[in-house]
Amino acid sequence: MAESPPLTKTGAGKPARQSALRWLIASVAPFLGLFIVVAIFYIYGKIIKPDSTFLTAFRLALIAKQTAIVGMGALGMTIIIIAGGIDLSVGSMLALTTVVLAKTLNSGNGAAIALAATLAAGVLAGLFNAILITILRLVPFIVTLGTMLLFRGVAEQLSDQRKVSADAPAWIASLLDPPSDGSFQFFSSGVWLVILFAFIVAGILRYTTFGRHVVAIGSNESAARLCGIPIHRVKIAVYAIGGFFMALAGMFEFANLNKQGNPTSGIGLELDIIAAVVIGGGSLNGGRGSVAGSLVGALMMTTLRNGCVFAEVPDPIQKIVIGAIIVGAVAIDQLRERSSGAKS
Repeated sequence: MAESPPLTKTGAGKPARQSALRWLIASVAPFLGLFIVVAIFYIYGKIIKPDSTFLTAFRLALIAKQTAIVGMGALGMTIIIIAGGIDLSVGSMLALTTVVLAKTLNSGNGAAIALAATLAAGVLAGLFNAILITILRLVPFIVTLGTMLLFRGVAEQLSDQRKVSADAPAWIASLLDPPSDGSFQFFSSGVWLVILFAFIVAGILRYTTFGRHVVAIGSNESAARLCGIPIHRVKIAVYAIGGFFMALAGMFEFANLNKQGNPTSGIGLELDIIAAVVIGGGSLNGGRGSVAGSLVGALMMTTLRNGCVFAEVPDPIQKIVIGAIIVGAVAIDQLRERSSGAKS
């Protein structure tokens, strides 16, 4: 019998090469977007503001602080989006956890108890979302849109609609402060925590059964159910993990606000976090996401906001620009999905 013609092998290899090319483009795109944003404001500074520069030590430290908050939240949101979910309540969740941390410290409890209470508040908020979504079979978008107001109201009730100052230990208050002793630790401990958890989340998604279940549910929930994957348990765990990371982001926000719990914190933060995940290669249809890409997306969003301030862009124009970028990121995600579906 004659051998199969070489054309068959070439035809079989072509989709694989196209898939590898799409993966490469998706991996490089967030870094390219960040480079373009930095380049735009750097060139603007050289031309329009020759006496000042965009990449000052102060601005880099500020960007690092804000990226730590957005990035920590983006780690949890990456898992949620890969699982095919969404969480619009994360900004309110952050405000709630800052208030819980401040109130617990003011009650005379130690730092360990305050930390445990803060993490518990975030996890419980995530579990509340998960129960409504799984047991009551409600749409995540609608559920978290409602709990966005619910968690914000709880935060305002606990704080009497005021900022709550607290005497926090130095290790909490300095989470986002860069070291002042000239040590090798260029970044703050908070930034290193984000990097550490990024490796942990990436490892979980890539090498554990739970991670494979998350991807399977986001890719095709019906098929995952037929394969015996415990859909409800995985979703509950996913939203609880998202709440855990928002509690950590709440601790960062507490330190950033000079040891204050603020019930108005995090307004609009959910947009930055979701945009960071989508810019980083995550799909709002589920089944796809990148931890590294999400962190680069978070860095891009905070760099963009700081660049607009540096360029003295009026606040309404800033909102228009950032809103357009968010819409553009979602549009690109949808076009990418349609292209993949057409080629498959």
